[in-house]
Amino acid sequence: MTAPAPRFITFDMYGTLTDFAIGLAAREAVEDVATPDQLDVFAHRFACYQLDEAMGDWRPYDEVISRAFERACVSSGIEFRPEDPAEVFARIPGWGPHPDVPEPLAELAEHVPLVIISNAATGQAAQNVARLGAEFHAVFTAEMSGAYKPRLRAFEFAYEQLGCRPQETMHISSSPRYDLQSATDLGVRDTVYLNRGTEPSAPFYHAHEVTSLTEVVDLLGF
Repeated sequence: MTAPAPRFITFDMYGTLTDFAIGLAAREAVEDVATPDQLDVFAHRFACYQLDEAMGDWRPYDEVISRAFERACVSSGIEFRPEDPAEVFARIPGWGPHPDVPEPLAELAEHVPLVIISNAATGQAAQNVARLGAEFHAVFTAEMSGAYKPRLRAFEFAYEQLGCRPQETMHISSSPRYDLQSATDLGVRDTVYLNRGTEPSAPFYHAHEVTSLTEVVDLLGF
């Protein structure tokens, strides 16, 4: 089988490249005012409400996190303290890559221009990118496009800026619901599900499934 030959490789960053520990950070923020059962409900709903908040009109990322956090607290019966999501948000720039990322990412960067399409806040994104250990051709955030993934505008903006068609890219993500469905709907053929165990596989929305970034290097024949 012929190896893919993308003009650009686009990535989700948080969760796919960066070890995005926001769920754990949120649990730690409320564990002093919650029961174990409440914590489990809170953690699940915090993840769900983040997606729901991303589907509306763009607002600053700290507001998305805060609104999702408050809704999760209310629905799980936990006291909401505005300083809690603010502290979680402030921790994001300090999070680095998954262990399997730096070496193969640097290898990929030697062959194909790498691009990030992220829901990150622009002011934080550069700090996370600097920890990944590879050169990126471009980094596009929701703040730049005015839309959070999974909204299609987040992807369309990136393709417009790159001057390419979706079909000319490979998109890699650990999230079918934030990334891979949207990329597939827009015509990206070489979609790669990097299975981090955080979301179930959705085979209709990816052409390739891997468990480490090293497998992408092998897939491309580098």
